Amino acid sequence: MASAAFEELVEDFEFLEDWEDRYRMVIDEGKAMEALDASLCVPSTKVEGCASQVWLHARIENGKFHFDGASDAMIVSGLIALLRRLYNGLSPSEVLEVDARAEMARLGLNDHLSAQRSNGLRAMIERIKETAAAAG
Repeated sequence: MASAAFEELVEDFEFLEDWEDRYRMVIDEGKAMEALDASLCVPSTKVEGCASQVWLHARIENGKFHFDGASDAMIVSGLIALLRRLYNGLSPSEVLEVDARAEMARLGLNDHLSAQRSNGLRAMIERIKETAAAAG
């Protein structure tokens, strides 16, 4: 179960026929994301296992999971933006139920990310699920 914002993104991606257009859209999503406050880019929010620098800051508001993030790589910033659409607004228990790999496959990303990017994406998903599990 993905959030409504992610379902909207899936619909947008369906109109894009080639990988380059999808890649540009991922980057645009990252560029449109509000910047993470620099004070939150600390070792406790840094995600290990990513080739680029990645920070994720999660919080629970009114029983709903939300996170923000930042990266020094444009495509990774875009992946963070996609994950925000996937998870933000769900309850912590709903976050744990999401099959992120299957949801991202709906966007046609799994076959086009390098091994390093796939590992980084996996590390970000693991961090999100760990945070949701601790909150739930």
